[in-house]
Amino acid sequence: MKIAVLLALLLLCANLAGDESAHSITFAQAAERAVSASIDLRSEHRALQIRENAWVLGLRSFFPRLNLSVQENDRLQEIGPDSFMKNYSVTMDQLLFDGGRLVMSRRLERMELDMSGSRLERMADEIAEAALFAYRSVLSARTILAIRETALESLEGQFAVLEREVELGLALPLDLAEAELTLAQARMEIMLLHTDLTEMEHQFADLLGLDVLPELAEQIDINRSTQLPSPQVSIILAGERNPDLAEARFSIVRRQAEYRFASRTWIPTLRLNGSFGLSGQQYPLTRYIWSVGLSIEFASPWLNNTFAVQAGRESSGDQTALLHNNASLVPDPVASLGKRQIRLLLDLEREKYSLAFEYTGRFTQRALERCMFADRRRSFAVEAIRVAAQRYNLEEIRLNLGQITRLELMQAYIDCTEKEILAVESAIALMNAERELERILDLRPGELSAFAQSTNLQAAGGDIL
Repeated sequence: MKIAVLLALLLLCANLAGDESAHSITFAQAAERAVSASIDLRSEHRALQIRENAWVLGLRSFFPRLNLSVQENDRLQEIGPDSFMKNYSVTMDQLLFDGGRLVMSRRLERMELDMSGSRLERMADEIAEAALFAYRSVLSARTILAIRETALESLEGQFAVLEREVELGLALPLDLAEAELTLAQARMEIMLLHTDLTEMEHQFADLLGLDVLPELAEQIDINRSTQLPSPQVSIILAGERNPDLAEARFSIVRRQAEYRFASRTWIPTLRLNGSFGLSGQQYPLTRYIWSVGLSIEFASPWLNNTFAVQAGRESSGDQTALLHNNASLVPDPVASLGKRQIRLLLDLEREKYSLAFEYTGRFTQRALERCMFADRRRSFAVEAIRVAAQRYNLEEIRLNLGQITRLELMQAYIDCTEKEILAVESAIALMNAERELERILDLRPGELSAFAQSTNLQAAGGDIL
């Protein structure tokens, strides 16, 4: 019986632990949750899906266009016989050749859709970054608040000892009044931190689309050092995967397609058309007529010309033929500058890409340097904590020797607290710098360390070989 109860308790504890871990959230999970909770992003995705469906339905342009016409013309005449004409006709129009302009047009539409999808990804990235910034802000505020509260408890203990010393005449009332002001300031700072933290948590929960903020799985480790990939690998990866460069390359491809499209406007369009009709005064309709024709359309800024030929037959045995040509001289001379303008835009996109590529390399190098400097500041802040702790130990010895007052000891402890807060802020600054580098390299939150390890191992293996 006792064994059964023990097993039940163990299972209950395991379930509780599992529930707790299930309700905790990491950096990556927070980013994904914020993206999925964005109403604006969902709306943009639906609009893009509609455009995608419209593009698919645009395949209809490659197939024949059929028109069905039904007409009944009844005429009751006072003089002469009445007529009850009935006409049924089917017409067909099929594009045979247009120099690839229709295919190119659909490619341009596809590129626009891809660019819209890229913009949605950028929008999702901005939403994810806002969630990550809120996550780090809440972590920082909670850690600093915990440090402040621990310091307040210690200061209150020192204040109680100082009160006793004043009663015994071992300390001055002025020191006690100064200590009261120090405690009041510490309590006020904690109240302000509580208010700010509550607001941060509410904003973070709103970003995640939740009523209550879940447990935060990530913690601030002031002793964690950064691991960075080599500058050469980082610059190469940034050139391949950086979202800004990817969009710039996409713009070049689109301008190239537009230029090819503009270069093919002189190619004539060949169309096949035909018709079949039935007519008569009563059913079944006995008269018929059919025809088949070709048309060639040539359009340019200097000349528009349409040449059509058509031949057919009627039920009476008559044969028909039609030849038609229509020309328009200098319809739109301004359009002749369109190709030149697109060429200028293409050259501009190429120049912008070259500048962006060079800037990305420099920006990646600077991001690596910022990570290294932030790591150094973090290590200096950790060392400052150790030095402040040693100084506090010395101040305790000096207090026991009667060389300083307890108020001075309290100030030394406050200095230790400030050094701890500075270390926390330095660790957050390092996390921000690492995330900025991850965005340049198009890495998910927290992937920088694993990527640096893999690339460094590959580099070490290559050196050994």
